[in-house]
Amino acid sequence: MSFSSTDRIGLYTDGANLIAAARALGFDVDFKRLLYEFRGCGRLLQAVYYAVISESQAYSTVRPLLDWLDYNGYTVITKATKEFLDPGGSRRVKGNIDVDLAVHAMEFAKQIDQMVLFSGDGKLRAMVGAMQRRGVRVTVISTISSEPPMIADSLRRQADVFIDLIELKSRLGREEPARPVRSGTHQKIQIRTPAVMRKRSGDRNSDGAP
Repeated sequence: MSFSSTDRIGLYTDGANLIAAARALGFDVDFKRLLYEFRGCGRLLQAVYYAVISESQAYSTVRPLLDWLDYNGYTVITKATKEFLDPGGSRRVKGNIDVDLAVHAMEFAKQIDQMVLFSGDGKLRAMVGAMQRRGVRVTVISTISSEPPMIADSLRRQADVFIDLIELKSRLGREEPARPVRSGTHQKIQIRTPAVMRKRSGDRNSDGAP
């Protein structure tokens, strides 16, 4: 699969999940390069970055990143963590963006042809299926190359296309300088088979297996 220049694309990034996957593969994501790559794949209508933050992080190292994203083409959606005591009396912190991401994507489904999801969270499988039933093709980007894998098998199987993040390391990573691009040209992300991509085929049973 490759994106058509006329495809309307929505890019949805589970920030913590993507950063953890990239670091498990030994690199940091350059979010400027990431946005550039997908702008060159079609008509990028929306790029949303979801982050969970605690009150103690309000002025920590995460804030400069969120501010930069907000001023450089991303829509940043944050959600506060919640603190609670478990049955043993220990203090726990809980926070996730699954519902926010799913609702936002569903509201935008009629406006896009392709959804790109940076996450490996299996709880998003139902949302991916709902987007597909509305005619949206979904590409999920995470990794099975880390130990353990960072993507739930159910989500990987549900996707129209799965891309292992390690295959994009040289294009999206901060550890290597951006490649020069000749004026008037743009080298699109190439998605290869079968190691990098798994196309959907046939019907699935209830657990998402082909």
